[in-house]
Amino acid sequence: MRKLLPTSTAGSLPKPSWLAEPEKLWSPWKLEGDELLEAKQDALRLSLQEQQHAGIDIVSDGEQTRQHFVTTFIEHLDGVDFEQRETVRIRDRYDASVPTVVGAVSRQKPVFVEDAKFLRQQTKQPIKWALPGPMTMIDTLYDNHYKSREKLAWEFAKILNQEAKELEAAGVDIIQFDEPAFNVFFDDVNDWGVATLERAIEGLKCETAVHICYGYGIKANTDWKKTLGSEWRQYEEIFPKLQQSSIGIISLECQNSRVPMDLIELIRGKKVMVGAIDVATNNIETPEEVANTLRKALEFVDADKLYPATNCGMTPLSRQVARGKLHTLSAGAEIVRRELLA
Repeated sequence: MRKLLPTSTAGSLPKPSWLAEPEKLWSPWKLEGDELLEAKQDALRLSLQEQQHAGIDIVSDGEQTRQHFVTTFIEHLDGVDFEQRETVRIRDRYDASVPTVVGAVSRQKPVFVEDAKFLRQQTKQPIKWALPGPMTMIDTLYDNHYKSREKLAWEFAKILNQEAKELEAAGVDIIQFDEPAFNVFFDDVNDWGVATLERAIEGLKCETAVHICYGYGIKANTDWKKTLGSEWRQYEEIFPKLQQSSIGIISLECQNSRVPMDLIELIRGKKVMVGAIDVATNNIETPEEVANTLRKALEFVDADKLYPATNCGMTPLSRQVARGKLHTLSAGAEIVRRELLA
């Protein structure tokens, strides 16, 4: 991106009510067959238009064609049985009924590539596409085959690399891997988590990003945050390893969080996607609040490497609130952009 402080979203945007029940994760589709396919494409067009109207520079699909940022990808893989379910602890935070790995995992065909091609046809703007990261994928399953988190992560990394290369060929400019699990399993991140992520980006020429947040604005996550104390220093455990990695962009949660901004110094030299919009509240930030977050971040990241974004995905929010937050993100970034250019 040549533009200073290019804005983007971290992930999902709310779905229209005619496609799925709004403000809900894993919301079932309201249509099926060809009607569903057409409705998904309509929603993708609409999501793109709302990003463009808000002045977002790096656009995405808003995850309109998927029910969930992790499981929709896994649904398309062999070796995972969605009928055979077990209860597991997700990110050491809450219990969930999840599918079971019953055999060798593999990808027989592309998952999101046709959607990416469709989005590419709609715009000349830079496109960012999100994929689940290997560690977050294994944390959303019960493994009855490999019996090893690390082995399964390496297998998923190979599959993600196949998908990422085809997304790049379809015209995607930035491929982002969502790894909220990186904020929980620090030893695993440093032992093999970053390494599996590097396997997932192997051979890519487009920009790559890893998104590490404190989760959607749902009760399980907001309750967890209340236990983290006055400073959230989880990033401190993993930033040194990421700074040495070949991942290009690190995407963080900063707005209304207790993350000490000076931790960004640990990834000096990387591009940083700074979350300047809180997705856990219906309150719409003012442009000046966004600008203040970006000004603080600029003490620790060079201006040409700062990408203003949202803290996380906005699926659980209303479309009206999400729309307002996107406009505020652009307005806040423009305030700081003018200051820098002056």
